[in-house]
Amino acid sequence: MNNRETYQYQLLEKLSFNRFGGTEDELKAAKLLLGEIESFGGKGEIMDFTIPAYTIEKAAITVTAPFTRSIECVAKGHSGQFPEGGVELALRYVEANSPAGFLGMEDLTGCAVLVNNPLDWDMYKALWDRHAQAIIVINADKWYQDDSTTDLISLATRETFLAVGAIPTFTIRSKDANEMLRDGAETVRLELRQKSFDTTSRDVLAVVEGTESHPGEDIVLTAHYDSVTVGTGSWDNGSGAVTLMYLYEHFLNHPAKRTMRFVWCGSEEQGLYGSKAYVEKNPELVKGIRFCFNFDMNGTILGSNNLFITGGDDLKAIAEAIANEAGYPVGMVRVGIHSSDSAPFAEQGIPSVGLSRGTKAGEIHTRYDLMPLMSAEKLHYNAEFAIFFIERFVNAAVFPVKREIPENLVKEVEKYFKKDKLAQLAKERGEEK
Repeated sequence: MNNRETYQYQLLEKLSFNRFGGTEDELKAAKLLLGEIESFGGKGEIMDFTIPAYTIEKAAITVTAPFTRSIECVAKGHSGQFPEGGVELALRYVEANSPAGFLGMEDLTGCAVLVNNPLDWDMYKALWDRHAQAIIVINADKWYQDDSTTDLISLATRETFLAVGAIPTFTIRSKDANEMLRDGAETVRLELRQKSFDTTSRDVLAVVEGTESHPGEDIVLTAHYDSVTVGTGSWDNGSGAVTLMYLYEHFLNHPAKRTMRFVWCGSEEQGLYGSKAYVEKNPELVKGIRFCFNFDMNGTILGSNNLFITGGDDLKAIAEAIANEAGYPVGMVRVGIHSSDSAPFAEQGIPSVGLSRGTKAGEIHTRYDLMPLMSAEKLHYNAEFAIFFIERFVNAAVFPVKREIPENLVKEVEKYFKKDKLAQLAKERGEEK
């Protein structure tokens, strides 16, 4: 392989360290990316923005009756806290958010509730309405796994949940949850102390001006470069960040007819903060964006190539036709809202294509998101197809799709950002604007 073919892999090796949003390591990564832009003779900038952050000072769960047992746990950020020394609560288990699931548990005052399924907004609201004093979430692992193979990751409580109210929330392993219920745990002592504060995260920005004037037809290309707090985030999403850098160098040396805006987004893992900040800070610029290409996970040795389509049937047909023209095998074509940095642009009515590569051989958001998953050949292959695809849009005589997304996806966007839920919540509380 020549240097061009191995460039992404070599950059990914440099970028494969923990890059949690709002930390000095994220800033280190941002400066690394900015240095790459400048090494090509380009001009970039780091755009600061504020995000909520937190420090967990103490989080502990102890079963107190009918036996005593300490349970390993982490707490969710911004979820509130208890007085020094903690509180003792009755333990309840809710299997489903339904009338039968809450049978006999209409009032959960004085209770900590262990929830069976992933904690979604509706379940959270149901627990708030029933005055639950704490929530215990089960980690996405198996009953036979322990800390030798899995991680408990502290995550922030989403802002849409906090709009309901703060409920102290913990995460424990499936193994411990299984054993607590098997052994008949009745009461638990919970301790949680934490501090919330604001900190700074960053986007890295660069622009390649178009060779022709096409007002309202700029293209934005996005990839987040942050990671969660474990692993090196090589696949998610160092791979997308280095792919975007490969594309930047190509189009810097081969400018397209239309202006291309490159955004390496910070703090995606904490709630799409980087792409949201870009949209919020640049409203006039965003009005001139016609389309978004997003890169979230590329280049694994094993797996298949995927297309995430946020747009109409015409966009889906064009994307599939371009893949067929290139002889590019696609394992999955998904139409909908991609839970990635294209979503805030979809909220502005901007259609998108997400180019990614998935594999069951690896796990994101774990200690196992590491370089051995990755392939220099596949990274290069994914990037070269991206160039093939993108050039058909940025150099088209007439732009191939409208700046709009179908009504069903507009509703999906509103659902994704919980706009319907928050509007109903405001109505219930007499807070309608």
